[in-house]
Amino acid sequence: MVCVEVTRNGGPEGAIVNLKVRGHAGFAGYGDDIVCAAASATAYTAAGALTKLCGAPRGCAKERDGFFEIKPPAFKNADDAYRAGIIMEAAYIGYKQIEASYPGFLSVTEKLSDGG
Repeated sequence: MVCVEVTRNGGPEGAIVNLKVRGHAGFAGYGDDIVCAAASATAYTAAGALTKLCGAPRGCAKERDGFFEIKPPAFKNADDAYRAGIIMEAAYIGYKQIEASYPGFLSVTEKLSDGG
């Protein structure tokens, strides 16, 4: 199963401060798994958009086999921060839609940041 963990800050907007994607869906064999492909495409799109549209460093996203993590930086520019929030929420919505369409193959959980 692909497990997506979304961490939000405790602020009034509940901004996403971390997004982790772990595991393999097991929906189909390697190279044919549409759930894994959808999960990967969502993560890559969010990371790429943060870089291209908000000026985030490439280092805010880390990946290896079966793992992808995005930690949006603290943006100094309010417009970049706003766009980053929309990008992260769009990724969250995408994952929730995948979860609804493929229950048992992808799950999304949310938690509040511990402040550290």
